[in-house]
Amino acid sequence: MRRFIVTGAPGAGKTSIVGALTGVTTVAEAATDVIAAEQARGVAEPWTDPGFADRVVGLQRRRQLAATGPVQVYDRSPLCTLALAVYSGLSPSDLLLAEVDRAASIYDRRVLLVRPIGFVTPTAARRISYADSLHFEHVHRQVYRERGYELVEVPAGPAAERVALVAGYLAAWTLTRIE
Repeated sequence: MRRFIVTGAPGAGKTSIVGALTGVTTVAEAATDVIAAEQARGVAEPWTDPGFADRVVGLQRRRQLAATGPVQVYDRSPLCTLALAVYSGLSPSDLLLAEVDRAASIYDRRVLLVRPIGFVTPTAARRISYADSLHFEHVHRQVYRERGYELVEVPAGPAAERVALVAGYLAAWTLTRIE
């Protein structure tokens, strides 16, 4: 089983790229779903809660354990959750750090870094300026590199070209047909 991570700044197009891939199992981003669930309960900014990262990493782990298929593509990973904690000024919990350590034996060391497209479209879960999203991307780079991952950039461009580029990388890395 091969597991690959797609990461990048908020609003860069990760979810759109992952959603357009065929021939692989895709695993949805957890943070957005945790935010939506908390906001439905009346918590306006759940990412400010010190337990937020643990809820995200818990959902990421459940999704990873439930995923099937020989090639799996993850919209973010526990390392992204660590980057979120660092960016937010929150101390990473023991649970988060343990999951980051566990990730080293689960995910491919090549990580697809989707580059920003030049703007961020705000949503209920994405309340970040473009400038701040670039800083957040920098934190992602730092977290991944410090842990020995290779970042493979997916440049800004038309969505179809980006999907084709990602599919090409995955196909080359797995010798599997991916569209």
